[in-house]
Amino acid sequence: MGMKDKFQDKSEQWQEQAKQKAQQARERGERGERGQEPGRERGRQGQDPMRERDEETERMRREEEDRLAQDYDA
Repeated sequence: MGMKDKFQDKSEQWQEQAKQKAQQARERGERGERGQEPGRERGRQGQDPMRERDEETERMRREEEDRLAQDYDA
């Protein structure tokens, strides 16, 4: 297995983990488990948690692509 394949596999694993965490967060929200830290929730009003997760996933994907590109440049 080449380096590109290893990085691609790792990237796919991270993306899958991010999807699983997002799903778990949605399930917790549906069951009303977010009330554990009410002060923190009030401070985060106006921010979309899904958007934050999407941005984090996108950032991780870009970083992975950058690492792949550096490996091919070397």
